[in-house]
Amino acid sequence: MKTRSVLIVDDEKNIRLTLAQSLEALDLEIDAAVNGEEALAKMKDRSFCLMLLDLKMPGMDGLDVLRWTTENRPDVRVIIITAHGTIDSAVEAMKYGAVDFIQKPFSPKEIRELVSKVLDRETLTEPKANDYDARIEMAKKCAGDRQFDAAAEHVRHAIAIDASRPEAFNFLGAIHDIRGDGLEAQKSYRAALSIDPTYEPARSNLYRSTKARPGGDIVFVKEEASPSSERGAG
Repeated sequence: MKTRSVLIVDDEKNIRLTLAQSLEALDLEIDAAVNGEEALAKMKDRSFCLMLLDLKMPGMDGLDVLRWTTENRPDVRVIIITAHGTIDSAVEAMKYGAVDFIQKPFSPKEIRELVSKVLDRETLTEPKANDYDARIEMAKKCAGDRQFDAAAEHVRHAIAIDASRPEAFNFLGAIHDIRGDGLEAQKSYRAALSIDPTYEPARSNLYRSTKARPGGDIVFVKEEASPSSERGAG
């Protein structure tokens, strides 16, 4: 019996169909909305455990839907799906509890794995968070509840377990960004890049952070180039 419902919100019919078909193997009840207004109407009428939300749509965009969801349906987890999102949008989305992002084009396997991870995260408890990956997942769970202090603590535990991976440093930088502490955010992004200079989320985050704040002394992409769209955390 299908007990978990997922709402797909995207103005592109092919994307809605692809997502629905990709998730069939997970035995989820799937519903879809073609825009933000329809998504809100559906959430008012029924319960969903997860929403796959396109960031850029005509009319009410994904961030507007996300803000409404945070205020009115905080029980709904959100995965942002976009081909057009910027790092600024990613950090803004994270303020409202969206900590998982996937970019078009994506494979059915990628979306199934991400959805499974987000749903499984709900059953994770702190005593089980005893390794790096579990700590990162616990941090994302806390961030999804907008408990950013707790999220930062789990990220620091992850770093203590394994300081050789850039993801945790980038995640910590995003949390500092949300708190408005740009200098600490930049330190964390640079720490991630010192581990892996090719780690694109930290590279793009640092680009945005230094460009948004005059005086930033490190730029990792050329002035005339636009940074690749990447997740704000993770």
